[in-house]
Amino acid sequence: MSRPDTGQTPVLRLENIVKTFPGVRALDGVSFAVMPGEVHALMGENGAGKSTLMKVLGGIHQPNEGQIFVEEQATVINTPLEAKAKGIVFIHQELSLAEELSVAENIYLGELPRKSFGRVDWNKLFAETNEILGKLNVSFDAKARVGDLSIANQQMVEIARALTVDAKAVIFDEPTASLTDAEKVVLFDVIADLKSQGVGIIYISHRMEEIFKITDRISVLRDGQYSGTLTTAQTNEDEVTQLMIGRSLDLSRNVSHGELGDVALEVRGLSCGHLYQDISFEVRRGEVVGFYGLVGAGRTEIAETLFGLRDPSAGTILLDGKEVRINSPAEAIAHGISLVPEDRKGQGLVLGMNCRDNMTLPQVDDLKAGPFVAEGAEVAIFDQYRDRLDIRTPGWRQLVGNLSGGNQQKIVIGKWLSMHPNVLILDEPTRGIDVGSKSEIHNLIRDLASQGYAVIVISSEMPEVLHVSDRIIAMYHGELIRTFSSEEVTEDNLIQAISGIRSDKVA
Repeated sequence: MSRPDTGQTPVLRLENIVKTFPGVRALDGVSFAVMPGEVHALMGENGAGKSTLMKVLGGIHQPNEGQIFVEEQATVINTPLEAKAKGIVFIHQELSLAEELSVAENIYLGELPRKSFGRVDWNKLFAETNEILGKLNVSFDAKARVGDLSIANQQMVEIARALTVDAKAVIFDEPTASLTDAEKVVLFDVIADLKSQGVGIIYISHRMEEIFKITDRISVLRDGQYSGTLTTAQTNEDEVTQLMIGRSLDLSRNVSHGELGDVALEVRGLSCGHLYQDISFEVRRGEVVGFYGLVGAGRTEIAETLFGLRDPSAGTILLDGKEVRINSPAEAIAHGISLVPEDRKGQGLVLGMNCRDNMTLPQVDDLKAGPFVAEGAEVAIFDQYRDRLDIRTPGWRQLVGNLSGGNQQKIVIGKWLSMHPNVLILDEPTRGIDVGSKSEIHNLIRDLASQGYAVIVISSEMPEVLHVSDRIIAMYHGELIRTFSSEEVTEDNLIQAISGIRSDKVA
């Protein structure tokens, strides 16, 4: 691949990397280089090979062919510790923390400061950790147990690891997926500081606004092959998308067709302690209702209540006009409510199980033939939804953990569609998914509505709720501020609403 003619030596360079797994050629002769003081984006659809390439660089995978150069010195990296010793720090998309240990122990794991006779120097460990945490402006200290932290704060612990070594290059793999807007600002400041010190930054993200905000160059992979490199300041989203997937995307606003069915779900005065209060709304068959708001607005908590994961403190839930009480997910499923959760890997899938078993897990009891599960019936369900959702996998025996993020999400959606729900709730349905798969899932959501499903979509991405929703409910600090039709909503009035400004206060 080409690199800018700056007279500098790349901090890292990969040349003609090939990596194969059983039945899959994940990388096919990929070359990539990052310069000192450069933020270099690596983009591509899920399954394009981005994370695999970085895992080769980080010592997690060894290439079948090709060469790695660190400051133009050919090298072999066999383990993550060897990568770190060479100044390569990998901040993973999937958290790799020991929840029972403290923040300090996680950050310096394998390199704890020692005193005489091998004893851990706890005072030095906590002091050095707190100094690093101070740079990140976090609300926890070195002694906090990692398992007690939120997902966003655990991500900040991962990021803190990058500041403990004299790094030549830092790899950020979807670092903002779990961060609030305020935490993103801190992260971008950290990246700017590393850049000013001459550290090379490799930034993997599907979020175009971030890519165009902080990167210098963009390299694209497609189907395991190098597709090209663009200078960020000289390109645009459409050109990057074309390079990634070979086509333009439909980013138009949804226009409600107005042909809606009966009310499938009605909520009256629903409250859950301090999490949300006095929420009322309805969803009709053939309608997509979007929930939009900042982190902590109460959107996910409402979904969890409807699915029986939380007990409401007040209010009424009606399905097809009849009041119901939902005390567990099993009862929610029996009532025809399905939830695609925000954390697909932690809550939606069993990564060590195959695609078929994940797809049919909620209905195993219904598929039994005597004491055994009818394998033919399971395979038939998997085949039906693999074709319907265009799930790309060699077969049902493939472990779900080996699929791309987009295909994993389709497995979760297929699992619940196979239950034929009356109400389908999707919480952050495209988080961590590339633009091509995101477009496919958006089209799927609209298609489900056209088939008569009542759909709720919870999203932190404004373009997403604008694109798929017939109506949008704006929330702020546990309150329903305003409901918009797709015809009346604008970006301005939606932002005002999620900032707590009610329509009667808008001039």
